[in-house]
Amino acid sequence: PPSIDAGILTVMASFSSWNGQKITGNKTLITDVLKGRLGFEGFVVSDWNAHGQLQGCSNVSCPQAMNAGLDMYMAPDSWKGLYENTLKQVKSGEIPMARLDDAVRRILRVKVKAGLFDRVAPQVQGKFDRLGSADHRAVAREAVAKSLVLLKNDGVLPIKSGANVLVAGAADDIGKASGGWTLTWQGTGNTNADFPHGQSIWGGLKEAVEAAGGKATLAKDGKFSGTKPDVAIVVFGEDPYAEFQGDVANLAYQPNGKTDLELLKKLKAQGIPVVAVFLSGRPLWTNPEINASDAFVAAWLPGSEGGGVADVLVAGKDGKSRRDFTGKLSFSWPKRADQGPLNRGQPGYDPQFAYGYGLSYAKPAKVGALSENAGELGTAASVDRYFVAGRVPAPWMLSFSGAGAVKTIDAGAQENGRQATWTGEGEGLLAVQGPPVDLSRQTTGDMAVMVRWRVDKAPTAPVYLTVGCGESCGGRLDVTSTLSGLKNSEWRTAKIKLSCFQAAGAQMAHVSSPFGLSTSGPLTISLTEIQLASNEGDAFCPK
Repeated sequence: PPSIDAGILTVMASFSSWNGQKITGNKTLITDVLKGRLGFEGFVVSDWNAHGQLQGCSNVSCPQAMNAGLDMYMAPDSWKGLYENTLKQVKSGEIPMARLDDAVRRILRVKVKAGLFDRVAPQVQGKFDRLGSADHRAVAREAVAKSLVLLKNDGVLPIKSGANVLVAGAADDIGKASGGWTLTWQGTGNTNADFPHGQSIWGGLKEAVEAAGGKATLAKDGKFSGTKPDVAIVVFGEDPYAEFQGDVANLAYQPNGKTDLELLKKLKAQGIPVVAVFLSGRPLWTNPEINASDAFVAAWLPGSEGGGVADVLVAGKDGKSRRDFTGKLSFSWPKRADQGPLNRGQPGYDPQFAYGYGLSYAKPAKVGALSENAGELGTAASVDRYFVAGRVPAPWMLSFSGAGAVKTIDAGAQENGRQATWTGEGEGLLAVQGPPVDLSRQTTGDMAVMVRWRVDKAPTAPVYLTVGCGESCGGRLDVTSTLSGLKNSEWRTAKIKLSCFQAAGAQMAHVSSPFGLSTSGPLTISLTEIQLASNEGDAFCPK
């Protein structure tokens, strides 16, 4: 209400549901409450193709959304068909003319208020040379330092002056420290060069350690030679994600292979005190990682000002802390991986670290060994990862049926790939199969099936990539030309839009086989990765 009273002129209806009804088609909320009771006079816009998720709708036809009060469809790739169908629906009376007039009036009102009809060239307001200026970065660095939450400290922090410090993990990755919605939609594929004038956590630590008379060494894998380090700082956490790719079945961190925990334990086993700096967009169940660390810092997503982390972790040359921890948990930290939601005041509230928790140098506390019982995690299917790092996450299975076979291979790492061979003596199918999952949101969100593959023997017959949704249900695409264009024995990555399979007949609401590759001719292909990925302008429909 205060935003509406202040004159806000646009509201986006989210993908979400309320009491089981999609917001985009909820007339009670959009028309009766927002526009009626709250007096909102601007226009309501949908999220990306969200109208296509309403019952009885598609991306190119949805009178239900406009009749519910939506004024503007967000239809980046479906606008033409949507325009044509909406025009027909107004002419037929399915969408009342008065409703269309109201939508147009609201949109024009916003444009008038924004001065778009003043016929005056827009004036650039602000001084863009101030972006990334020293004083702005100083504010950002201060925000990073203040946001850090100390969950555990067994006397290893702050790092003493003159210390020999080993820095491991993802410390030199600004993209990982920034998360999703950073330069790209999912925040993936970014390098440090994409953050001019930014400083990684490693850069900040090296600067601070050396200023205090010490030595800092970067080793991603934690290996070192010569003198044993006085302390190791391991930076690790979630890979960048935005919507869809960040969805998880529970709060367990790295449930399908705890490689970061192995690194922490390896360093501890060598008698090196370990400081864990955990990067994440949310609290996750990390009790094993906390137990394996002498200090554990929830660093959230510090972005491009890694020096803010070092300001708190590393003591000055005089041996005194340069800045104390002041951050407190704004979300409760889980005791088990099955604790979601976990909000104070709810029945049975039992967190590992409660809302408002946060240690400091001034007010330390002992944290004993934590329970490593993850709770009841169930067998929920991973909706976006099918074959990664040599593993097929349960309950998915990768199998070959028909004329051919599949075997495990080494592809840059031990047993991290599969090689499928079709004999040409009949139809063969390599497929990922499992319980049905709903990929309608991911399809609407323009996500793609990403495959990293290598052609070892070129196709001589048509090759089809499929998404299956049960018996006699699926979408099949001819990828013969795509594979024929690849050089033999050269690894390549392809992203095929989910919407291509939907257009070919797949019902994306109950996908039981998110990947299938079939041919009746001889063919040999190796794969190291099959998963869903965001379309960063590099996904396509095979022709």
